Amino acid sequence: MDGRAKTLALLVSVFTIATCGLIYELLAGTVASYLLGDSVTQFSIIIGIYLSAMGLGSYLSRYFRHDLVVRFIQIEILVGLIGGVSSAVFFFAFAELQAFRLVLFGWVMVTGVLVGLEIPLLIRILQERFPLRDLISKVLSLDYVGALAASLLFPLWLVPRVGLMRTSFVFGALNLLVAIWTCHIFYSEHRSRGLLAQAYVALALLLAGVFFSTELASFSERRLYKEPIIYARSSPYQRIVLTRAEDEVRLYLNGELQFSSLDEYRYHEALVHPGLAAVEAPRRCLVLGGGDGLAVRELLKDERVEEITLVDLDPVMTESFRDHQTLASLNDHALRSPRVTVHNIDAFVWLQDHAESYDFIVVDFPDPTSYSVGKLYTRTFYRRLINHLAPDGLIAIQSTSPLLSRRAFWCIVETVRAVGLIATPYHAPVPTFGEWGFTLASREPFRMPTRLPPGLRFLAPSLLPSLFEFPTDMMPLSVEANQLNNQILVRYYEQGWGQYTRRFGS
Repeated sequence: MDGRAKTLALLVSVFTIATCGLIYELLAGTVASYLLGDSVTQFSIIIGIYLSAMGLGSYLSRYFRHDLVVRFIQIEILVGLIGGVSSAVFFFAFAELQAFRLVLFGWVMVTGVLVGLEIPLLIRILQERFPLRDLISKVLSLDYVGALAASLLFPLWLVPRVGLMRTSFVFGALNLLVAIWTCHIFYSEHRSRGLLAQAYVALALLLAGVFFSTELASFSERRLYKEPIIYARSSPYQRIVLTRAEDEVRLYLNGELQFSSLDEYRYHEALVHPGLAAVEAPRRCLVLGGGDGLAVRELLKDERVEEITLVDLDPVMTESFRDHQTLASLNDHALRSPRVTVHNIDAFVWLQDHAESYDFIVVDFPDPTSYSVGKLYTRTFYRRLINHLAPDGLIAIQSTSPLLSRRAFWCIVETVRAVGLIATPYHAPVPTFGEWGFTLASREPFRMPTRLPPGLRFLAPSLLPSLFEFPTDMMPLSVEANQLNNQILVRYYEQGWGQYTRRFGS
C-alpha cells in the first residue's frame, strides 16, 4: 500500500479512536450514575480520573522509542478489549463485589492511560508525512470531531436504542477493526502474524459480546434484584426496571426502589387526596413527575376533576405505563383517559414556557438524590410553580421521609415558606419505605376536608387529622431553604439516608 493510503488510514484511525475513547468515558459515567446515583458527582469523578489518566498515558508515550506502529497496534487491541468489556465488567462487579468503586475507578484509569497513549504515538508515526503545523491541526481537529460525534450519538441513539452493554462491545470492536486495518496496511513494517492473530481473537470475543449482549445484560441485571425482572428499558434519562414476586410488582429507577404494588396506594392516596379534597372546585389539575400514572389514577377518582395535565421528562416512562399491559393495569389505564394530557418535557422548563393556572397541583418527583433532581425542590422552582396556582388552589409535594431524612423533609417545608406560601406538612406510614412525608402549599390556611371520594383503601375522613401530627422524633429542625445555587437539600438528604444506610445496611 502506498504512503498516501497509509496516511489516510491513520487519519481515519484518529477519528475512530477519538469517538471510541469518549464513548468509554460516557459509558463509565452513565453506569456509575445508574448504579451509584447523583449523576453530577459520578460524572465529575469519572471525567477527572479519565482525563488525568489520559495525561499520564500521553506522558508515558515518551518511553516508546522503537517499533511505534507495532506498539500502536498493541495498544489498540488492549483499548478495544478493555473498553469493549467495560459495561459488562461494571455491572457484574456491582452485583458481585463489595469493592465496586475500586473496580470502576481502576478500570477507568487503565482505559484512560491506554487512550492517552494513542494520539501521541499516531503523531509520531505521521510526523514524517506532514509538516508539524499541518500534522497537529489535522490530528487535533479529527480528534475533536470524533468527540463531537460520540457526544451526539451516545444520548440520542446509543443509550435508548442500542443499550449500554452492546454499545461498549460495538465500540470495542471498532477499536479492534482499527488495529486490524493498521496491522494489514503496515504489514511490511512489522511482519507479525501473531499480532494479527491477537487482534482477530479479541475481535471475535467482542463480536460474541455484541451477539449475546442482551442475554449478558439480562443476566447481570437479574443479579442486582432479588425478584425476577418482568420489564426493563433504558431511556436517555434513566434505567426502568420492574420486578415481580408472587403478587408484588416493584418499580426501580436507576436501581432505586420507587414503589411496591402492595402498598403504593397508601403513598398515592396520602399524596393526592388530603389536598384535593380541600379544594372547593378542582376542575383543572397538574401533575409534575409521576410518569407512572399512579397519582393521575387517584385524581381520576374525584368526579369534580375535569382535566389533568401530566408533565414528565421521560417519554419511555409514560409510554410504558400507558401501553404495557401489566404496567398500565397498575394505574387502572389512567394515562389513556380522555381527561389526561401528557407532555414529555422538563417540568422546570415547562413551567417557564406555559401560563395556564390550575386548581390543584401534585409534585411527585423522585427524592433529591442528585442536583438534577434537587433543582425541582428549590425556591426558584416553587416561584415558577406559584404562577400556575389558582388563587384558591393548593399544591401537594412529595417530601421524602421525615423520620429517615428529617433535615431534608423540613428543608422542603422551609423552602415552600421561603417563597411566601403557607406550608402544611403531614406524613403517612408506607410499609415498604416507613414513615413518608408530604407538604401542602397554599396562599390561604389549609382547612381539613370532611369528605373523601369513595373507594379509597387507606384514607378515611376520621384518619386525616392524625396525619398532620408529628411525634417528637419527626418534629421540625433548624434548616436552610434550598436554593438553586447551593442545593443544600441534596446534602441534607445524603446525610440523613447515609446514616440510615450505614446503620441498617439497606
